[in-house]
Amino acid sequence: MFRRSLRGPSLAVVACAFALSACATTEDGSGSGQAQSPSRQARALPAGLDYAANPDPFPSTYAPLPRENMAIVGATVFTGTDQRIENGVVIVTDGRVAVVGGADTPVPGGHRVVDARGRFVTPGIIDVHSHLGVYPSPGVTGMSDGNEATSPNTAQVWAEHSIWPQDPGFNTARAGGVTTLMILPGSANLFGGRSVTVRNIPSVTMQGMKFPEAPYGVKMACGENPSRVYGGRNQSPATGMGNVAGYRAAFIAAQDYRDKWDKWRETGEGSPPTRNLQNETLAGVLDGSIMVQNHCYRADEMAVMMDIADEFGFRITAFHHAIEAYKLAPQLAEAGICADMWTGWWGFKMEALDGVEENAALVDQAPGSCAVIHSDDAQLTQRLNQEVAAAVAAGRRAGINISEERAISWITSNAARSIGIADETGSLEPGKRADVVIWSANPFSVYARADQVFIDGALTFDRMDPRYQPLSDFELGQPGFGIAAANIAPGAR
Repeated sequence: MFRRSLRGPSLAVVACAFALSACATTEDGSGSGQAQSPSRQARALPAGLDYAANPDPFPSTYAPLPRENMAIVGATVFTGTDQRIENGVVIVTDGRVAVVGGADTPVPGGHRVVDARGRFVTPGIIDVHSHLGVYPSPGVTGMSDGNEATSPNTAQVWAEHSIWPQDPGFNTARAGGVTTLMILPGSANLFGGRSVTVRNIPSVTMQGMKFPEAPYGVKMACGENPSRVYGGRNQSPATGMGNVAGYRAAFIAAQDYRDKWDKWRETGEGSPPTRNLQNETLAGVLDGSIMVQNHCYRADEMAVMMDIADEFGFRITAFHHAIEAYKLAPQLAEAGICADMWTGWWGFKMEALDGVEENAALVDQAPGSCAVIHSDDAQLTQRLNQEVAAAVAAGRRAGINISEERAISWITSNAARSIGIADETGSLEPGKRADVVIWSANPFSVYARADQVFIDGALTFDRMDPRYQPLSDFELGQPGFGIAAANIAPGAR
């Protein structure tokens, strides 16, 4: 199958006004409660002067939508932990998963019973590679905010400062079961900037969507993109070796920056170093607080990036697109690196030529592996369940029998691991956030549609109730928007 990757989202909308609105409460993300050494306490600068004193100056104001305690009963449940429960029960209390069990699981008093007989229940889908909000619909030049392509190294920019919360793509993604997304800068640069993880709820501000305390990532890109974008301007990098020299130079500068701050905190001599936003991000990579989300197609280039990580003492969290991940699946598993992949996208440039639809199934075979299916597209995000189904089918044709209860992890629990939020969401386990999708049929069927979508236990989409089929503010009042006119992918209707 041949598909071209579309970086600019297409217009995709759903109808009617949203019935609920979120409250806004600011959460403290300063980390000020962490213990400090006496010497560091004595030389501490006010937050905003010492770059390490306030790691998130734009804290989340996310608060769950109104919710109620409930018990979803009678469905086939895929937990996201390789478990399938027939006639299962999922109990949600105070926005968290309380119990997951079989038909004999008692329903606590005061819990509304949701009858899901004949249907399927999964964790909410997590799209680990999205440009919604930074390349929003409508896809016009004035709203194309995903690539700060002014320098090969723009680690100083943050994707959250380009997010347009009114992007109708958030609504259509939710109609496809997507509850959480990582929004990334584009891939023009060696270092494209910081990613941000968001909850897929309507919001006036990006802070109102921001996943509380989710770790930041930095978008890196290897291969053709940086050398094509900058080499044509007679500047470096123009080649693969220029790419690698650029990564190394940037991390050398970040090491120096980190060391100068460490020395000043230890001695207190003189004035503190001048803050440098670019080096702050990369110093966060070096100390492990910021994850590396690395756009990389070819196996040989992934191996080089792993060597660079070893040289500077950081780890790569995930390779994105990872078309040749199947060629070094054991090495990725050993290093604890996730492979975030498509199923059918290949051939749209030379580095994408050697893709196979069995990629995810082959990666999944390595012990300790982390196979993930992602979108990178405003339409594909609406049908990630079908993209997984295609990968499973390709694997089975090759003799790799992946069970459905395992494959669902590629867009749930493994996806959560890939962006550092697996302790909060991605599976139906007691204590996790109640991000839940009730499907009309087996989610690996092309006929399956998300009937209801819950985020933190709050109903945020209902296919049968127009009150829970939101329009963004951008769409309100515009002609032609409605249930009949909605341009939603078939799998998300």
